[in-house]
Amino acid sequence: MKPFTFLHGVRLCTFVFATVKIKKIHFKDPFGHSIGIKRIVIFVFGLITYYRLNHLNKLSIEGVEHLRDLPLKNVLFVSNHQTYFMDVASFIFIFGQVKNRVQKISSSFWTLVNPKLNVFFIAALETMKSGILPRLLAYAGSVSIKRTWREGHKEIKRNADPKDLDKIKLAINSGWVITFPQGSTKPFIPGRRGTAHIIKDLNPIVVPIVINGFRRAFDKKGIRTKKRGTELSIRFKQPLEFNSKDDLDNILDRIMDGIEQSPKHKAFRKFTT
Repeated sequence: MKPFTFLHGVRLCTFVFATVKIKKIHFKDPFGHSIGIKRIVIFVFGLITYYRLNHLNKLSIEGVEHLRDLPLKNVLFVSNHQTYFMDVASFIFIFGQVKNRVQKISSSFWTLVNPKLNVFFIAALETMKSGILPRLLAYAGSVSIKRTWREGHKEIKRNADPKDLDKIKLAINSGWVITFPQGSTKPFIPGRRGTAHIIKDLNPIVVPIVINGFRRAFDKKGIRTKKRGTELSIRFKQPLEFNSKDDLDNILDRIMDGIEQSPKHKAFRKFTT
């Protein structure tokens, strides 16, 4: 038997590198946030979210089958909005359950050790800078942008910042993105055309979400509990299909109808307040 030589070692290394797929380890997300810190933030907030959804209140979830086969990126979730932070925290928690193929969604918290990291949510920059807690939550995946219609308590009008549009595009090209077309927690107010522009320009898969009960269970920010034992519901609906020929008004109308915030739903749906 011939001795193992340096040349044999070179050949062995060449064979290993040629036949084994080496996965690159990322230490930061597309926005430069540390993946390690992001995991910690999602874990801590996730434990709190799990407890508030399943022990302080009663959560029911429908339509998870619409999430099972979604691609890893280029997905936009559009939802009605009832609290600043609890809505988003609930979605991130559920998406982690879907990633880990949990059969009974929201029934366990072990999935927090293996969260879905490429989830992002579009939020107002001033909101995410309004305190220590929002700044920490921003690490979970905030795409913080400047509002075009309001700054503080003042009503304004300004064009969208191109840098904000680039951030949204980067997020959608990197994973799943959550947005609230109304830009407010007030029910049944008109949606804003920014979401329609995103859909028309980037053509993502669009999944409507309808939530209820959060306004009764939590305060406006979603931090303080108002009423325990509230029945919470999250309903994921079948993805909507759009094409580049759809005009912005038509896209927006379909979105608002999908999240059940259009005028025709106002007369028939009773929201908890």
